[in-house]
Amino acid sequence: MSAVLVTGGTRGIGLACARLLAGQGRAVIAAARRAPEEPLAEGVQFIPCDVADPASVRALFGAAGPIGAAILAAGVAGGDPPEPDEGHWRRIMASNLDGAWRCAEAAAAVLPDGEGRIVFLASVLGLRAVPDQVAYSAAKHGVIGLMRALALRLAPRGITANALCPGWVETDMARARWRELGMDAGAAAAGTPTRRITAAEEVAAMAAYLLSPAARNVTGQAIGIDGGAGL
Repeated sequence: MSAVLVTGGTRGIGLACARLLAGQGRAVIAAARRAPEEPLAEGVQFIPCDVADPASVRALFGAAGPIGAAILAAGVAGGDPPEPDEGHWRRIMASNLDGAWRCAEAAAAVLPDGEGRIVFLASVLGLRAVPDQVAYSAAKHGVIGLMRALALRLAPRGITANALCPGWVETDMARARWRELGMDAGAAAAGTPTRRITAAEEVAAMAAYLLSPAARNVTGQAIGIDGGAGL
């Protein structure tokens, strides 16, 4: 069985995906800008990559060897500055949208027909928006459009593309956002219809399902894992 490439695979949801898939016996390549802070699970190989850098992505796919699936979880978040700032806009777009496109196209070129899988990490903010995250909302809406167009383009090859749209998940990225908003996990849960936030492992489980034979006819879907926050 070919390896699964997970970008953003050393932290947060990407790390949860890498651990779950390795536990299922899959070979996993975890790519990220930063080396892991703790040893990765057995069966997980780390390759450094900044998805915002085209040369870095080319090097990643050159080193990865054959892959059967790609989970594109790399990205950055953060509220907008008080005034429109092109540098902030470009930083958010470079990782979240440009990086997703770059890695998806590189993956599509090498994934096997009939069984290849691409899973994008979008966000509930790809389904709705908030006023103080214009750049991030736009990027994640773009990821969903990218996914849908690729799903149609790749369908004749039997390759699926889907996007996961989590709401609050207790990760370093979410905790940084909570600090910006002056809130905590409890407040995030209270603002979610189900009154709980999602575990990274729950998002990973959905990614693993989309890689399974049972999901071979699921494509082009933006799947909310948000406790109803996207409704």
